[in-house]
Amino acid sequence: MQEKIKLTLAYDGSAYVGWQLQRNGISIQHCVEQALLRLSTEQIRVHSSGRTDAGVHARGMVCHFVTGRKLPLSAWREGLNQLLPEDIAVRAAERVAEDFHARYSAIGKYYRYTLLRDPLPSPLDRLTSWRIKAHLDLELMRQACNEIKGVHDFCGFRSSGCTARTTEKEIFDICLRESGPLLYVDIKGSGFLRHMVRMIVGTLVDVGRSRRSVATVKSMLEDPDHAPAAITAPPQGLCLMQVYYAQPTG
Repeated sequence: MQEKIKLTLAYDGSAYVGWQLQRNGISIQHCVEQALLRLSTEQIRVHSSGRTDAGVHARGMVCHFVTGRKLPLSAWREGLNQLLPEDIAVRAAERVAEDFHARYSAIGKYYRYTLLRDPLPSPLDRLTSWRIKAHLDLELMRQACNEIKGVHDFCGFRSSGCTARTTEKEIFDICLRESGPLLYVDIKGSGFLRHMVRMIVGTLVDVGRSRRSVATVKSMLEDPDHAPAAITAPPQGLCLMQVYYAQPTG
């Protein structure tokens, strides 16, 4: 009898082409599936809650797979961690109901983007943040966050390769948090288009630099065809923190 296992993963995406299997390099999905093959001797396909791009990180990526092997949950967790490279780790393993799907059962996601406000390079932060040399006006950025919060058509905040069926999304919350020179942009929403978080952050940074106004951000949401294009922040500052589900998955 088969069972469905949900994994929560953390990873440093610096060395990978992203989550999804690709021909041009090694992906997170490839590493997880190879570790599962070695542990279970089964060819297992892993289904994730979404994709992350090259260089993007995660603390709470969720995926699931179906297996005929009867192993304790500790074996799935510790066993996979013994087989995975050191920049990928299984943080939790759970048995879930047959109708659970890591992507389609999700009701929201929480992303964090890290900005480093420093005129000088910081080698230890270079793979996990976007360094901004100029002063950022946080009050203006917070005003722009208020415009972004809520239900909007975010068609002006997606890349050309986005294939989503709808561009209407709800941002539950978006806020700025300071920690020394680091500035965190925490965004929680019902779902996100391709590059949407990075384009929101790039736009907020432009507001903070006084390169565009809060009113312009509003026009980007209400009339994207006649508004300036969003700026896409680089990938290394982005981290998927958590995926939300309506009820316990076990």
